[in-house]
Amino acid sequence: MLSDQPVEDGGEDSAPTPTEIFIAGLGACVAFYAERFLRRNALSTDGMKVECTYLWAESPHRIGEIELRVEAPGLSEAKRAAFSRVIEHCTIHNTLLQPPAVRIVVGSSKTAPV
Repeated sequence: MLSDQPVEDGGEDSAPTPTEIFIAGLGACVAFYAERFLRRNALSTDGMKVECTYLWAESPHRIGEIELRVEAPGLSEAKRAAFSRVIEHCTIHNTLLQPPAVRIVVGSSKTAPV
């Protein structure tokens, strides 16, 4: 997978940014759960889509808000509440709600000179 940054940030803007990949991963996870729900309930997946938008937070620099708009034309009104509960429990959404510990380890294959 390729990733890049915009030209104004020193990149070539040749691929999605890491932030865009992160948001796309969340959208893909929600889409997977949505499609699986529709298929399991014998509902059409035609026209189903997930659109993702996000806003930056002021400080510290991070994503401050994410909105996922799920369109499911084949969804019946009777199944709407169950559908919402299922897609809100996708793995990545659950991870964001209860974030894991993140450790960053900096290593080198060479021994640094003393």
